[in-house]
Amino acid sequence: MSTNADSTRTDPVVEPAVAQAADPERAAGTGRRNTVVTRFWAQRQSRLGVALTALVVLVAFLGPLLLPWATGYTQTEFADRPFQGSGVFGTDDLGRDVLSRFLAGGVSLLLYSVLATALGMFLGLLFGMVSAYVGGALDSVIMRANDVLLAIPQLVFALLAITVLGPQPWVLVTVIAITHAPRIARVARSAALGVINEDYIRAAEMYAMPRARILFREILPNITGPLAVEAGLRLTYSIGSIASLSFLGLGMQPPAADWGLMINENRIALAVQPWGVMLPVLAIAILTIGTNLIADAIARASATANIGDA
Repeated sequence: MSTNADSTRTDPVVEPAVAQAADPERAAGTGRRNTVVTRFWAQRQSRLGVALTALVVLVAFLGPLLLPWATGYTQTEFADRPFQGSGVFGTDDLGRDVLSRFLAGGVSLLLYSVLATALGMFLGLLFGMVSAYVGGALDSVIMRANDVLLAIPQLVFALLAITVLGPQPWVLVTVIAITHAPRIARVARSAALGVINEDYIRAAEMYAMPRARILFREILPNITGPLAVEAGLRLTYSIGSIASLSFLGLGMQPPAADWGLMINENRIALAVQPWGVMLPVLAIAILTIGTNLIADAIARASATANIGDA
């Protein structure tokens, strides 16, 4: 008789454990919400990516503040004969201190990359969401224009535009942004098509909410997952594109200090004085790896969020 009574009794210790297993937010054990940010930071590669990116960003933005007292020279000051071993990393093709040039050369690359990515994201988001929400003929026109831009090689388009308009910073940023916009628009359109038929969008339309508000207050917050991943990828491509254009002589112009320009200036003496090339190459490589790791971690965190919501 006692056995039957025990079998029907609810164990007060088991119930909380079952509830925590069913609720991933409570299963965290600390009461912390299981958001995309917490899932992102829980990954080892995300922390590594943030550390690598932060290292290069600190060097780029703090480097100019250390000149000239940290090295004894400014980025344009003559230090010794070209490609000599004086100083920590020697001199470049014009006898300027390589370390000073390196410390001063990262700001332009990072700044222009971020601006190009931000402008490209804005244009791509605008056209992609409008195309998905309005649909019809406007959707066809925007997507066919996207296809035309996608058919033009990115580097060729940049070379043509900069050759015609000149190697000005605003031209560099605008050209890279325009080459990013079609790809971002396709991602934004695909993501927006998945939410425009949701009940909250219909409710907003029923209350005659302005279309701009629907786009930026209702649709945009619900497609941030894939857009965050795309932003990380576009930033990586912006860094590579701007460095490549500077290497080709179509980005930053002498005597400005720029990592891409440093590679072009010092490549002729790579066997004699490698640091003028190796320092910017290593910085660009570390920055690219860091941003790629961050983008991959964001993709995994967003995918986990989607699976949890499902």
